[in-house]
Amino acid sequence: MKRLNLIFICIAGFVSLSFLSYMIIQYYQRPDYTLEVDAMREDQSLFTSSRIILTNVGKQPVTHIVVDYGIKTETIQTINPGEKISLSPPEGSNLNLVTIVADNGINITTGYRTPIKMPGMMGS
Repeated sequence: MKRLNLIFICIAGFVSLSFLSYMIIQYYQRPDYTLEVDAMREDQSLFTSSRIILTNVGKQPVTHIVVDYGIKTETIQTINPGEKISLSPPEGSNLNLVTIVADNGINITTGYRTPIKMPGMMGS
């Protein structure tokens, strides 16, 4: 019985150590400066709603972020690590592409995605 408990404790310790090692490796492999951009456009029968979510997934603050909607630009001074900011494109914006430029060499151009329409949901 004591031998079986010792085996379970060793297995639990190995699994815990493996998980901790994985988390440490993932943290150190993240770049210092990077943004994740989620641009979404939802076409309804009467209107189109859109939003852009910027997330700092790097280890350092990203500064001087310029969001180019095509007809207008918006500037955000700082996004701290782990912080999310939700933006709404202005009326008349090009809802095909959005360009994000920031300090430290960040230059992202991405298209808007559209959610899958489910039967019974609004706009389907």
